[in-house]
Amino acid sequence: MSNFNWFLDGSIILIYIIGTLLAGIMVRKMIRGVDDYLLAGRKVDIYLGIASLAATEFGIVTCMANAELGYKYGFAGTTPGVTLFIAMFIIGKTGFCIKPLRDRGVITIPEFFESKFGKNVRWASGVVIVLGGLLNMGVFLRMGGDFLTNVFGLPPGYLEVMMTIILLIVAIYTILGGMLSVLVTDYMQFVVMSAGLLFATILIFFKFDWSSLVAHLSDHYGRAAFNPFEGNAYGIDRIILDIFVAVASILTWQTMITRVLAAKDTRTGQKIYQATSPFFLVRFIVPAFLGIGAFYYFSQTGQLPEKEILALPSFLTIVLPTGILGILIAGMLAADMSTNSSYMLAWSSVIYNDIMEPIHKRKWSEKKAIFTNRVLVASIGLFLLVYGLWYPLKGDLWVYLQVTATIYLSSMTTILIAACYWDRANNWGAIGAIIVGCFIPISFLIMQEIDSTKDLANTIGPYKSAVAAYVLTGIAMVVGTLLKESLHPIKTN
Repeated sequence: MSNFNWFLDGSIILIYIIGTLLAGIMVRKMIRGVDDYLLAGRKVDIYLGIASLAATEFGIVTCMANAELGYKYGFAGTTPGVTLFIAMFIIGKTGFCIKPLRDRGVITIPEFFESKFGKNVRWASGVVIVLGGLLNMGVFLRMGGDFLTNVFGLPPGYLEVMMTIILLIVAIYTILGGMLSVLVTDYMQFVVMSAGLLFATILIFFKFDWSSLVAHLSDHYGRAAFNPFEGNAYGIDRIILDIFVAVASILTWQTMITRVLAAKDTRTGQKIYQATSPFFLVRFIVPAFLGIGAFYYFSQTGQLPEKEILALPSFLTIVLPTGILGILIAGMLAADMSTNSSYMLAWSSVIYNDIMEPIHKRKWSEKKAIFTNRVLVASIGLFLLVYGLWYPLKGDLWVYLQVTATIYLSSMTTILIAACYWDRANNWGAIGAIIVGCFIPISFLIMQEIDSTKDLANTIGPYKSAVAAYVLTGIAMVVGTLLKESLHPIKTN
């Protein structure tokens, strides 16, 4: 039985949605050119950057995925958060790769590659980034729709309606205001999201005795609930993948690196990473705790959810009172809108800046360029709606996100490091890295869908295949570079 009240909770949500739309639309008049639309004129300071980055990377999908990890693995499920926290702090502190990237003043990572590897590598990098990004984001609307239909107490048939409503709200202000709208609404969403999650966490903490939660985890999962290295519940191959994904995403995930590229200077971009790093740990701890609470509650009642991924929304609608539930849902909607808008803008920026560069060659008028980007954002939204309805999620949501992200994270990270710190690196190595990094995860996803190869895919597993992509991509970069050197040695006087 859901505690959602359509008058009180619904009013809180409606007021927030209207406020967000108005704020996002009002800034559209401040857009003067493509830099304003895609990077907010590179004027983001540290405080806005922190709020925007934190809000962007915490949506309904993230919360449900991390709660599922807590539900299935206990506190060991926070391992990805630990690796992300450490990676983001160190990279922000040292400026590893992100300093030369921001110093160059590029809009996207592929643009950075052109000066060293040529236009073909830039174009291919753009294609891979968009492919991996769109497949990764493809489940966002479905998960958001699942969450809302559960908390509203609606039948499953309303899933498509919820997905469409979420998309329309986000698309309106993102299409009109670009990055400026995203940043303004991100700030609002960060405040609302933080308040909602804080209220929910405090209530659940006092509603269920801490010692009972810990004892319940210990009884069911043993020491593996507190130590990911214990036994095979979480697994060493998964820990290795968490480390690879953490470093790679901090360096090259377009929605993250955009905050560095949009910062007013390089030092500000580094500070944004350092200051936001603790939040990347919190964004796993809080949902994992909620997932642990859901596991405890449903185990006690004997009414286990049909799908573990839906444990969180089902749990929240039962244990949270009216009013608090409305604030939390508004916060979750805030987070989801922030994530969707930033991601849609990120992929459109790569399509325009890198894939379409041979067409416009930076010679289009600002008006035509902005219009093209708005059309791209709308097209991406339509694709996400269709893909979200078509693709049935299999296995852990977080695993799907890691595997699809690896399609481009593995190659882009390898190429970025080589571009920054290996003088001998060349375009053969870069192309080899792109092919290998793209081929392995896509092959695994396809094998999962074909009956004749499904068993083999399950035997290999998503963790080993993704780890192999990172390792072999690095090898491909070295082999390709050395092969070109041997076949086409550089002549010196």
